[in-house]
Amino acid sequence: MDKVRITQVRSIIKRPKDQKLTVKALGLRKINHSVEKNATPQIMGMVRKVAHLVKVEQV
Repeated sequence: MDKVRITQVRSIIKRPKDQKLTVKALGLRKINHSVEKNATPQIMGMVRKVAHLVKVEQV
């Protein structure tokens, strides 16, 4: 299964609650924090929801 590295690049301050919860569910804590996840349809859907706050790259 493919892996992706997700990096938070923008703040979640003044964002809707569902976007804040999605970023937290991805395991991101602060700006420039990165996590590696399997590229499942569920994870990619979460990434699309907060695409303006994160950077995604293939690993």
